[in-house]
Amino acid sequence: MPAHLILGGARSGKSRHAENLAVASGLPVTVIATAEALDDEMTARIRRHREDRPTGWRTVETPVALAAALAREAGDGRCVIVDCLTLWLSNLMADAGNPAGADLPAALETERTALLEILPTLRGEVLLVANEVGLGLVPDTPLGRDFRDEAGRLNQMTAAACARVTFVAAGLPLTLKGSA
Repeated sequence: MPAHLILGGARSGKSRHAENLAVASGLPVTVIATAEALDDEMTARIRRHREDRPTGWRTVETPVALAAALAREAGDGRCVIVDCLTLWLSNLMADAGNPAGADLPAALETERTALLEILPTLRGEVLLVANEVGLGLVPDTPLGRDFRDEAGRLNQMTAAACARVTFVAAGLPLTLKGSA
């Protein structure tokens, strides 16, 4: 089954929607988590997410090498949730997991290209969660604006590569592409 992109703002219900779809699939579920626990607040968030997931779901922590993780984890008879593309992008832009002296734009382009190339080839149920960051205020720093722009580009490219796209607001899913 082709990939499904689930977009929404912060605390919109997008992760919960992906989890509900995964439960409804009846398949074994693996969550590819892209967050890194770099401070106490993020550590607590990660712990809450883990505790909220059904028992029996596997979690694979992958801050950068997402395409490689998807190649390993996706397959017939399996459901994979990627939560989330936006944190993955942030990791790439912050040089997380890249070798010392790596060219960040090249690393970002390499990883994004690998993701977009593998998406149409994946088998099983693949649910990609991402933040829609372009609906708010214009960031006041160049880095913030660069991040917003790259997130928008990533969401557009990913949406084009996915058979289904859903936007979630206030916990309510709205189908943008594909059947509901």
